[in-house]
Amino acid sequence: MSIRQITSLTMALALLSGCAATIDQSGLEQRTAQAIGRSPGQFTITNRSEETGGRINYTVHTRDGVAYRCYMYSATGFQKAMSLGQTPHSDAICTAMVGSQGRGGQPRPSAAPATGGGECNALLRAAGRC
Repeated sequence: MSIRQITSLTMALALLSGCAATIDQSGLEQRTAQAIGRSPGQFTITNRSEETGGRINYTVHTRDGVAYRCYMYSATGFQKAMSLGQTPHSDAICTAMVGSQGRGGQPRPSAAPATGGGECNALLRAAGRC
């Protein structure tokens, strides 16, 4: 194999790997835990798929039966190389799926906080106000 062929092969591999997200499973779990108000280990991540540009789509199932559909953006290898490793990953964005069940087969609590008005979010859920 010539130097030219090796160089071409190396460049092709670098370009192909540059499109993949660079976040590891632990980082994904940490960001998801923050988004849904649960500790890592209290949920499982399934159906993970990656789009071009670093978007990761996935489904989260909690131990008590609540399902979330989530996504986040992860810096690609190319983006990290071009920014000298300074490109951060986004936070996870998660939405509870309609019809997912809570403990004991009971429907999830209403989206309105107990304090009245507005929508329930991860911080209000974590505080027990939903």
